Amino acid sequence: MQALKNKLFALADCNNFYASCERVFNPKLEGKPVVVLSNNDGCVIARSNEAKVVGVKMGQPAFQMADIIEKNNVYVFSTNFVLYGDMSNRVMNTLAQFTPDIEIYSIDEAFLDFTGFDTEHITDYAKGIQSTVKQWTGIPVSIGIAETKTLAKVANHIAKKNPEFDGVLSLYNNHMTDSLLGRLPVDDVWGVGKQYGKFLMDKGIKTALHLKNADEKWILKHMHVPGQRTVMELRGTSCIRIESIIPDRKGICTARSFGKPMSNYEDIEQAVATFAAKCSEKLRRQHSITKTLTVFIMTNRFADTPQYVNGKTIQLPVATNHANEIIHHALSGLRLLFRKGYLYKKAGVILSDFVQEDQQQFTLWDNIDREKYAKLMKSLDCINTANGDEVVKFAIQGTQKRWKMKQERLSPCYTTRWKDLLTIDVNKK
Repeated sequence: MQALKNKLFALADCNNFYASCERVFNPKLEGKPVVVLSNNDGCVIARSNEAKVVGVKMGQPAFQMADIIEKNNVYVFSTNFVLYGDMSNRVMNTLAQFTPDIEIYSIDEAFLDFTGFDTEHITDYAKGIQSTVKQWTGIPVSIGIAETKTLAKVANHIAKKNPEFDGVLSLYNNHMTDSLLGRLPVDDVWGVGKQYGKFLMDKGIKTALHLKNADEKWILKHMHVPGQRTVMELRGTSCIRIESIIPDRKGICTARSFGKPMSNYEDIEQAVATFAAKCSEKLRRQHSITKTLTVFIMTNRFADTPQYVNGKTIQLPVATNHANEIIHHALSGLRLLFRKGYLYKKAGVILSDFVQEDQQQFTLWDNIDREKYAKLMKSLDCINTANGDEVVKFAIQGTQKRWKMKQERLSPCYTTRWKDLLTIDVNKK
């Protein structure tokens, strides 16, 4: 395992990101309990610190917390991924102003490479980043700094949980590092997870400090190379580099639960066509083509109704990323799957077995004008990118969307939709 020498990393993580996005455009939410629900307003997937205090639990079904919401005046929102995605881009673009190397790790996290920076004033530099992100985007962030990405994750976790650090903590040459690691449960260490965490705790390795001091050969035997790498990183030896280029996905899935049970084939057909079009768009973004497509439908396994779950995998005659072809094959699979008499709750399309689009292989019997369709897809993507999602789409995708998710508490798309722009009445007192 090759070590990276003299490295310094920071992890910038947005605080309660989805809830923070809602607060940016609605200042009255500041200091109030806020929660964001999953698809179809099902379960809690984000909560402000105030919501945590009043007892809202992550993953809790919305119907189970009705009393908590009413008693504590909790503000509840449906997921608005259009808003959250755009706000994420703004945060990441701001962070990119401070270092030439940045790895976007998730929608609300990014690793920054601080190698070669002035370490004496690195905490002040991080506080400047924190202040700028807040000023430019309205989103609060916490920043952890250390010689390895794993320790930077640890520093961020501690900075976020402990108010005395004011959201910024550097573990670089910090004499308190071991003391802080001794307070961190082992399953909170990046790369450990719940399954290994339970295993380690059963063996007496209960904290990050215990893991750091564990026998390396024993770790290699039971947790293999990733576990050994985690131990080395906790010891200050950098093994994980910044991934400036996001690797292409090896599989793409678009699936949704319907806002209400659906029994009509035409409604489900429109949904599957839309999912297939979404998948093809994602595929074109990474300049890949797919050889294999899977479509599935299912009923609600929690409902007291007849149950049915099925899927169909189709090998495409020629690998493609053209929406018209992928929609065609997805619907041919759906026709084989659909059964009357069931109330369907969810459907989805999965693409796999990718190759680069410049490595496409044709067959002797392929009579599709692929050059023409490639131009069509390029035009489609340009129009939708400039004017909004699904401004132009295939007729089979429909217009009614009776299958769409339930989003009764959806906030406006303040930053991406003209009609949702905030307006201010200067004459109103």
